[in-house]
Amino acid sequence: MAGIIVKPRSRIFHGHDWVYTSEVQKTFGKPEPGDVISIKDFKDRKLGTAIYNPESQIIGRRFSRRTQKLDLDFFVRRLERALTLRNSMNFADDVYRLTWSESDGLPGVIIDRYGDHFVLQTLTLAMDQRKKLIAEALVKVFSPKSITERNDSPIRKAEGLPLEKGLLHGEAPGRFEVTVQGLSFAVDPVDGHKTGLYLDQFDNYQAVGDLAKGRRVLDCFCNEAGFALHCARGGAESVQAIDSSEPALDCARENAERNQLEIEFTNANVFDFLKSAQSETPPYDLIILDPPSFTRNRKSVKDAMRGYKEIHLRAMKLLSKEGILATYCCSHHVNRQMFLDTICDAAVDAKSTLRLLASHSQRLDHPVIPTIPESEYLKGFIFQKQATW
Repeated sequence: MAGIIVKPRSRIFHGHDWVYTSEVQKTFGKPEPGDVISIKDFKDRKLGTAIYNPESQIIGRRFSRRTQKLDLDFFVRRLERALTLRNSMNFADDVYRLTWSESDGLPGVIIDRYGDHFVLQTLTLAMDQRKKLIAEALVKVFSPKSITERNDSPIRKAEGLPLEKGLLHGEAPGRFEVTVQGLSFAVDPVDGHKTGLYLDQFDNYQAVGDLAKGRRVLDCFCNEAGFALHCARGGAESVQAIDSSEPALDCARENAERNQLEIEFTNANVFDFLKSAQSETPPYDLIILDPPSFTRNRKSVKDAMRGYKEIHLRAMKLLSKEGILATYCCSHHVNRQMFLDTICDAAVDAKSTLRLLASHSQRLDHPVIPTIPESEYLKGFIFQKQATW
């Protein structure tokens, strides 16, 4: 088997599964893009089996510490293992992330399950070359009604892959409904956000909804209204949900109607809304900030932190005494401490003292491998604004 020899002190010796081009000491056997390769250390000891793409900065991604082939049996075994793990999480509904890339030993493979419908993303060259084989394994394990290819993520460009969408198995499902945590949601696997729903936030939706009873709620960047719906069901006095995307709001309105919940929807830029609301809007008792990622690379992190600080500063000024702020960041380039420090800086400028009530992360169906920090991207906090002494 062709492969690469990695330099001493490379990250793979510290539990990571990626090998960057700068960490390669030598290539042997003339591997081709998308090949399965062997990884060895500088003393010729084998470290495992990886997928190879010399066009990417991440030249090798280990998927096993043993010798493996990417054949049908391999994908069936990995899918069965992923299913066993999700079953152990005791989700009430068959709506969850089935595979989460390296966290499930399938680098670049994301599969979301919506009952009998599955959505597949292949974000690495080798896995994209084998997407039909992955679909075949899905059919063998689950007998799904449909498998939709949702490969329009810009991440694919780093692997030299085109952006595309389509059907890999069954009949196109169109828009359909699923029930999660007792609420009905519309899912559009082709044109909806991500693969149809933000599955990573469902536990956080419930946790915030449990705090909403009797409160005036403002849900910023509401998208399909996951937080707003849970707050309305949780007995909020009122719920206002804001998003700049009219298509997202259309979906959110449908979700509110199908669940018979009263929510006021506003089409607005959240930054502008928070700025204009400070002088004329009565305080809110619960404000939720769940923006899209403000940064796609390390170069723009400083700009992103300024954006995070601004929305937190403005939100705190709209919070009532003892009001609650639930806030989230989905960029893995911004770590938990950076995010927390920025919120604290905003609190100082807002002359507010915050009491930390809870820390949140992504749902368990998005497993975090501590030695692979990229596997954790979602971080969140719930604060209570402390009354002035």
